[in-house]
Amino acid sequence: MRIRAAIAVSAASAALAALPLTAPQSQAAAAPDRSARCTEQSLTMRAKAAAGDPTVLRVSVTNRGARACVVDRVPTVTFGNLDGAALPVPETRAGTHRLAAGGTAYADVRTIDDPADPEARRVGTVTVAASTSHWGRSFTAGQLGTGRQVPVWEPVATWWQPSAAAADRTVGLG
Repeated sequence: MRIRAAIAVSAASAALAALPLTAPQSQAAAAPDRSARCTEQSLTMRAKAAAGDPTVLRVSVTNRGARACVVDRVPTVTFGNLDGAALPVPETRAGTHRLAAGGTAYADVRTIDDPADPEARRVGTVTVAASTSHWGRSFTAGQLGTGRQVPVWEPVATWWQPSAAAADRTVGLG
């Protein structure tokens, strides 16, 4: 899964064409939030495969801090020792997502469209971070519920959403 600039653009275009996108207009046009960046220590990251579809990982981030803070608009999701990260769906420029104190945001990650794809790679771990400056938390395939490995090819990640259902709709679930 080596992502070069041309491949990344192609992959993002293919992902956008293949997935129904329902990002609310208010997210796309929102003014930047001036809240402080969330510290990694103040966040709890969770991830689990979607029931009935191990190619979709449901991730969440919870702000355990006493004040609102911001994380990147899209989680950074990397796969084992492969190069690159899941591409955002819909495409976006850098931005932030505000987490209220005690608040949780949700995102879905589609790891692959067709697990039988001959170009698919298989990894034992997936790492999810709320910001590119964070190390993130690694989850084994067993912890995620995908079996012994996670199939990966041209993965995409949704923007943080206010609910798991909204994240599911963005990747065509539910």
